[in-house]
Amino acid sequence: MDEEALLGLDPNADAPYRQRAMAYFEQLKESQDAWEVCAQALAKGLYSDDHVKFFCFQVLEHQIKFRHAALSGGQRQLIRETLMKWLQNQLARTHPEKIFVRNKAAQVLALTFVTEYPALWPEFFFDVLALIGLNPHGVDMYLRTLMAVDGEVVDRDVLHAPEETRRNTLIKDAMREQCIPGLVESWFQILHTYQLSHPELTCQCLEVVGAYVSWIDLGLIANERFVELLLGHMSVEELREEACDCLLEIVNKGMDPVDKTRLVESLCRLLRTAGFFYVEQEEDVDFLAKLSRLVNGMGQSLVLSWTKLAKAGSAEDAGAALDALEAKVAPALRLLAHPDDDISANVVAFCYEYLHVLKQVARRDRRERARAAPPPPLLHLLSFPPQLPELSDGQKSNVEAIMLAVVKKLAYDDEYNFDNEGEDEAMFVEYRKQLKMLLDRLAQVAPELVLEAVRGVFGDAMRKWRSAPFAEVEVAVRLLYMLGEALPASHGAHFSGDAVKTGALRDMMRTLVTCGVSGYRHTSVTLDFFETVVRYDRFFIVEPQHIPDVLMAFLDQRGLRHNSPKVRSRAAYLFSRFIKTLHKHVTPFTEDILTRIQDLVEPAPPDKASSAPLTADDQLFVFEAAGVLIVSGESAPERKEALMRGLLAPPVAAFRPLLDKLAAETDEEAQAAVADCLSHAVGFVSRTSKAFSNKQTVKQCGCIEVYRDCLRAFLPALGCPVQRGALRGCVRSFLHRMIICMEEEVLPFVPAASEHMLKDCEAKDLQEFIPLISQIAAKFKRQVSPFLRQIFMPLVLSVFEALARPADADDQAAALEKQMLRRSYFSFVQTVAGSGADEVLADQGAENVERVVFTVIQGAVEVPDPVAQKTCFAVLARLVELWGGEDGMSGFGDFTYKHIVPACFLAPLKPTFDLSDAQTTLTLSEVAVTLKSIYDKQGPELLEFLRRDYLPSLRVCPDVAQELCLVLQQPDAKVLKTYLKVFFQRARL
Repeated sequence: MDEEALLGLDPNADAPYRQRAMAYFEQLKESQDAWEVCAQALAKGLYSDDHVKFFCFQVLEHQIKFRHAALSGGQRQLIRETLMKWLQNQLARTHPEKIFVRNKAAQVLALTFVTEYPALWPEFFFDVLALIGLNPHGVDMYLRTLMAVDGEVVDRDVLHAPEETRRNTLIKDAMREQCIPGLVESWFQILHTYQLSHPELTCQCLEVVGAYVSWIDLGLIANERFVELLLGHMSVEELREEACDCLLEIVNKGMDPVDKTRLVESLCRLLRTAGFFYVEQEEDVDFLAKLSRLVNGMGQSLVLSWTKLAKAGSAEDAGAALDALEAKVAPALRLLAHPDDDISANVVAFCYEYLHVLKQVARRDRRERARAAPPPPLLHLLSFPPQLPELSDGQKSNVEAIMLAVVKKLAYDDEYNFDNEGEDEAMFVEYRKQLKMLLDRLAQVAPELVLEAVRGVFGDAMRKWRSAPFAEVEVAVRLLYMLGEALPASHGAHFSGDAVKTGALRDMMRTLVTCGVSGYRHTSVTLDFFETVVRYDRFFIVEPQHIPDVLMAFLDQRGLRHNSPKVRSRAAYLFSRFIKTLHKHVTPFTEDILTRIQDLVEPAPPDKASSAPLTADDQLFVFEAAGVLIVSGESAPERKEALMRGLLAPPVAAFRPLLDKLAAETDEEAQAAVADCLSHAVGFVSRTSKAFSNKQTVKQCGCIEVYRDCLRAFLPALGCPVQRGALRGCVRSFLHRMIICMEEEVLPFVPAASEHMLKDCEAKDLQEFIPLISQIAAKFKRQVSPFLRQIFMPLVLSVFEALARPADADDQAAALEKQMLRRSYFSFVQTVAGSGADEVLADQGAENVERVVFTVIQGAVEVPDPVAQKTCFAVLARLVELWGGEDGMSGFGDFTYKHIVPACFLAPLKPTFDLSDAQTTLTLSEVAVTLKSIYDKQGPELLEFLRRDYLPSLRVCPDVAQELCLVLQQPDAKVLKTYLKVFFQRARL
């Protein structure tokens, strides 16, 4: 071997040596027989360097994996002898090879097995076992090889090609028939021999048993001698965790539900007798984490057995499974309530499924009684589902115990870091979500119990909240919040219907808002308070006298002025929701609220944005809430105008100075900061417009002039030479809002704004500007025809120019921008043609009209974008409808036959037109609509053109052409749509 090249295998070698080693590796891989040098080196132990040994195994691995079929019989035998000789050498070693060498050797052994078993080397495992005996080094390699075989053949997490899957099935079938009993016997001997002297080998063997038990005969493992051995391992500190995992794999093995029930029951009896379920006496949390997974697995297996048996109608066997399941709840509950969250989390799934079983049992029992009893009175139907009384005493106790555990485990522990939440905190949040799911399922089974439990916990905590530990207060408020989903109500109507539920919720909400807990000195409790208030906002419709107290909580240091940015931010959002829901009840306080938030709606200067009490995003919610208060109030329009002007004065007043500052600024970072402030100012004003509706328009509220002034203030930003993208974006969004809110009052501002936005624009600018013009055309139609006539061709020419600009073929972002612009352009033409302003297009002059229509035809046929093609055919169908027929535009009939009809056939015949794609199918439907529109206008003339001239040019036989013409005459367009798909599929054959 090239000794210098081998020096590069050392991880600390210099780059040139490493490169030479890689080149040597490639050379050995590609050579027909150079790998034999590596085989000789391994068999004779020529090298002591671990990295060289690893390298030799890599070369062998490549030959087996990619060239095995091309090897001669002698070469294959050389590989077998090399591996067995290397394995034999391990038996005599004082110290084993490094782990990474052993793992690579195991991979090569497994690959050899998978490639040669059973046809070429049926005695593989017998040869290995005969060679190693019970030598510890040999046993280690044997077990590693078994796990590597599992990875190649069995592991469900590994994706296999169909051919590999068939190969693996053949290997497993052959192993079951030929060698599995021998392997199982070897495992027993290893477990028995090394359980005290070599715990690491015993754990390896337990892992092997767990991996293989899923597909071998369970009777070979689930028998008295094996199970006794495994239970013995459960008492050995070094072995019991792996023994737990092994037992779990046995429990999880798929089998008949009756047999599974018996298996789990027998294992449980043995574990209970051995005292493993007395978890209170166990201090090893790592073992308990494994045991909890085992208990959870046993419980879930019994749930599955019961479900199958109940569905099959096997009442006796299902009853036995249910009894067995019930018996597993007690140890699961002890684990659920364990102080360690990982242990608790491991049994949540079983507890959840157990409650689901109780729900199904209660529903079944209720159905059976309903058949034999008269219907209940209506009043009874309006109350809680009476599920709890149908449970047995033991089941009720289990449900109560789960509820107590959930309440206990929901509480934060002392180690939770609220200031710097990391991985541990994220895991607890996820665990809390699991507990919340458990609470929801509890409420489905026993709603009265959940309601009373929460009421008790909440009442106790609120009576002593000033002295109670934080976790106790927080969990009490959080439970009240969770009830809103656990006991769902239609559209949040928690305070109507069942008197018990509504009475309890009203009592708790009344306590929440009056006891003073909103002032608790912890952000988590404060956040829970506001979240709960907003979740049950309809409580304040029933008891509006509490609204002032809650408003003050939002507005003072408990909410929007809290010292925590997290609380301030969330309070801003929740305040907006609270106002929007209760605006009718809050309007008496409008002016007081506006006064109190005055400093909070001041736009922050660019250099002080980070120190502002609210971020710009938070301020958006406050502006929206303020807008709702003003618009919803009972004040006269003049007063509403004054209030709205006062609200919007700060952002409007700040705009011009900021714009001047931006124009003078030379530093790009500073420019971006100022542009952000300008965008925020526009966004604040825009957000207030969301308060208006069809019943309360801008005009009815007297605010037209306010928003006119805002437009006058903001439009100059379109002429700013720097940060154009950001400024145009925010002003364009504002115009979109004003078109909706101000109606025709916005139109005088549109021409100047459009002129600015068409200057020096990129493809993205145009693509975002076109929807604005389309919105105007669609909303105002003929009213804006003069404006559209004026802007149509300049806009179209700007689009053509942008699309014609050269771009790098590999620039995917530029290609996507052009695609989106092309779609926007075609949509714009469609809007103009379909909005009743079609004369705008017709008045552009014959040459321009022809140019535009040709781009539409080109888009329909040449552009491989089904979205754009669909729009283009919709445009063509509309133009045919407008300009076709005897009374249509002069010369359009000939144009239709020369260009539009061919487009309807050429586009679907393109290879890029995928007839199996859903979006393309929609395009084909538009093709059908276009052809139908042409037939409606041209009548038999079109049929004659198709039969005599056009279809023969496409080499369509006369019979098929006649068939198409007959379908075209059908009154139902759906018939043509269906036929065209078949027609073009045949045409492509």
